[in-house]
Amino acid sequence: MTEPRVEIDPSIKKWLQDEAYDSFRSHFLQLHPYDQARLFVQLSEEERVTFYSFLSPEEMALLIEHVDEETDFLQSIMNEMETAYAASIFEHMYTDDAVDVLQELDDKLVTSFLTTMDDNVAEDLQDLLHYDQYTAGSIMTTEYIAIFSQQTAKSAMNILKKEAPEAETIYYVYVVDDFNQLVGVVSLRDLIVHDEDTFIKDMMYNNVESVFVGEDQEEVARKMKDYDFLALPVVDSKKRLLGIITVDDILDVVDEEATDDYSKFAGVSDVDQVDQNPFIAAKQRLPWLIILLFLGLFTANLIGNFEETLNKVTVLAVFIPLIAGMAGNSGTQALAVAVRGLATGNFAEEGVTKLIFREAGTGLVTGGTCGVVVTFVVALWQGSWVLGLLVGSAIFCSLFVATLAGSLVPLVMHKLKIDPAVASGPFITTINDVISILIYLGLATTFMGYL
Repeated sequence: MTEPRVEIDPSIKKWLQDEAYDSFRSHFLQLHPYDQARLFVQLSEEERVTFYSFLSPEEMALLIEHVDEETDFLQSIMNEMETAYAASIFEHMYTDDAVDVLQELDDKLVTSFLTTMDDNVAEDLQDLLHYDQYTAGSIMTTEYIAIFSQQTAKSAMNILKKEAPEAETIYYVYVVDDFNQLVGVVSLRDLIVHDEDTFIKDMMYNNVESVFVGEDQEEVARKMKDYDFLALPVVDSKKRLLGIITVDDILDVVDEEATDDYSKFAGVSDVDQVDQNPFIAAKQRLPWLIILLFLGLFTANLIGNFEETLNKVTVLAVFIPLIAGMAGNSGTQALAVAVRGLATGNFAEEGVTKLIFREAGTGLVTGGTCGVVVTFVVALWQGSWVLGLLVGSAIFCSLFVATLAGSLVPLVMHKLKIDPAVASGPFITTINDVISILIYLGLATTFMGYL
């Protein structure tokens, strides 16, 4: 479980254990909901049962929105609660936050909550649950404020005052037509500074940036970052306004995507929790390790094909780890640059070409420099300029090819609609091992007569 960010008065937990209702509530409810959630996740099951009786569903809803724990924990606490109590919690949550939690629960539990809660709320949640996970539709909220262009600033402010308590954000007010199509947007500042009799159509921005409901959440996050918005409207194929995505949801997306990319880059299914069962952790890591095991066996078989060369000049084997390691490191560096550029959207079509040429040039410079240095070091160390030139040439060719491969592999995967992060460090390192050994021992076999 996550540890508390700040020191929380231990008396609060003691009042809960002693069932001191008034003392607990008077102190606990003064905490920020984030700190309430951090205390909550530390409670035992027995303590949580008392905890539920001390808080109303509305108070619990605010706390649950700040609980960021693994699926098993969310499933456990929802099973502990009475169905009507849990359903009421979801009724008091913003729809996007409620959907985030419901998506982590099993279908049977979700169905029991939806059939218990208010029909209108259940319908809204069901609509959002139908959208594919990790899309704009799955993270949007339907608690937004919309007005018409024929209204005045005064009438719009009246709507704002009336609907603000239920809206997730009031800084942007979206303008729709009679068919609920998005036609403009006004900010809260616009409504305040303009005269009351000014029509919305005379102050609204017509060029509204929006996202399609099926768009990937990573693309939504990129657009939010590029335009520095606090919220983005979500529309369907007919430009009808369906909901909005707020910046707090995008921060969660950025964290989630960064964790996911880091996991793939490390060659694991998911970043392990500290308290995760070792068998579960092993299960997540084994697929990549098995793949890399077979690639390693292929590398070993490749070296075996050059057994005659190695038997004649055994000193060649000394430099295999050096060449393979250098190629792997160079490829991983290029891979990190490419994956980062694709993730941030910095590569337009011309940017991709520029990247390839730049990395090719980088490979030539780094390979040439390292090749020259290694040539002199090996020649002086082993007393053979031929061996020095062989190892230096292998380093030069391997670094050039590895750098180019490190940038090309994620670009090709991106073109094939495969997440480029799966071209992880272990994967590209193993591939470059094969390439570098093939180059090195191939050159050695070719120039065997000079060794």
